[in-house]
Amino acid sequence: MTAPSPPPKASGGHSEAHQSEIPPVTDGGAPETTEPVYGFPAGLWRVLERRRPPGVSLLQRWRSPLRGPWLTSIFGSALLIGLPVVILTGLLSYIAYGPQFGQAIPGDVGWLTLPTFDWPSRPSWLYRLFQGVHVGLGLIIIPLVLAKLWSVIPRLFAWPPLRSIAQLLERLSLLLLVGGILFEIATGVLNIQYDYIFGFSFYTAHYYGAWVFIAGFVTHVTIKLPRMITGLRSRSFRTVLRTSRADTQPEPPDPDGLVAANPAPPTVSRRGALALVGAGSLFVAVLTAGQTIGGFTRGAALLLPRGRSRGSGPNDFQVNRTAAAAAIAPAETGSDWRLTLHGPAGQLLLDRATLEAMPQHTAELPIACVEGWSTTETWSGVRLRDLAALAGIPDPARATVWSLERFGAFNHAVLQANQVGNPDSLLALRVNGVDLSPDHGYPARIIVPALPGVHNTKWVRSIEFGQR
Repeated sequence: MTAPSPPPKASGGHSEAHQSEIPPVTDGGAPETTEPVYGFPAGLWRVLERRRPPGVSLLQRWRSPLRGPWLTSIFGSALLIGLPVVILTGLLSYIAYGPQFGQAIPGDVGWLTLPTFDWPSRPSWLYRLFQGVHVGLGLIIIPLVLAKLWSVIPRLFAWPPLRSIAQLLERLSLLLLVGGILFEIATGVLNIQYDYIFGFSFYTAHYYGAWVFIAGFVTHVTIKLPRMITGLRSRSFRTVLRTSRADTQPEPPDPDGLVAANPAPPTVSRRGALALVGAGSLFVAVLTAGQTIGGFTRGAALLLPRGRSRGSGPNDFQVNRTAAAAAIAPAETGSDWRLTLHGPAGQLLLDRATLEAMPQHTAELPIACVEGWSTTETWSGVRLRDLAALAGIPDPARATVWSLERFGAFNHAVLQANQVGNPDSLLALRVNGVDLSPDHGYPARIIVPALPGVHNTKWVRSIEFGQR
């Protein structure tokens, strides 16, 4: 990848992106040339071609001999595999928040409303998997995205900017695609680090930004897929991997103007460029995977969320929101604390001693958050279905859990019937054999398998069970 240098003088009226004094050659092939092709209305595009604004030549000094349809197609095919996975897991994460209960952000999204279903509570690691893949893969493909943008950057400065109506649609899709993915990456990375310098709701912006990106992605793939397939077939991947830097030759001129008009000598082979991008993605994977996998890999997770405290002893795991940040006064969680159960017979008040005297259940369950981090701990407490039976509703349709926290979007959560009925769904009183710490929700918190972390409500004050 070489630095740009001044282009050669072009003759005639055609763009310098498609013309050179000595036509490029293939790896072992014959020199080829290509001429601009204009669509309707051809006259308009030719007028634009002749009236080049000042400075365009300076912006077209892209001379790397690596650029071309094949390399761009390689990066594009990798993204074509990875991006749909990121999209799908992101949309499933939104559904996991329960938009049908009005507890997903954003709430009313109009015609962008997704079809909903009862989010499964088995396997217990389901949300951990989806959100971990969404965040982890989203970070891993950043080097690929940057490499893809590098490979097509000559197109951003081509003149005329359009040569057909079809190309106009392509440019519009690029605006949505490039703008959407850069916005999603920027806001996603900042959210992982809890750095909300953008000043607006991450959840709302990320959701709508995703749909902008999806529209651009689908349109761009529809337009470019045939050309990507042609580009992939233009040369053998195995041959490229065997080609050294000294033997690396430019691709033949192409209609899209990706190939440099006057390529400079290569400073790296195509296999070297692929290795560089692959190593970048692998490096990001090493720095992020530990936040989802946990265990001994967590020490390598240097991109773990910053600025959030952890507990101590058995409570030594991630704390997103402390008791102080939630304005939970010590007096509220002291001896006067009572859990209120709402059922057909009215309210039932239970103190912590009464809860501890009930049958206790222990389960090893993960807790995962939207930022991608997760941890697995051993929780002990009273089954939610036992509390429902105590409230007079042995088979509840739902349960609404309220926290002592008075403000914030997640100071309550609605649980589905399958989540309440899961035998491992708990009103947890202890973690790893000791009482919950105040920051982890003392005197009691919700732990439900496969539930987003923010809906595992801490500092529970009441549970209202709904009938079918």
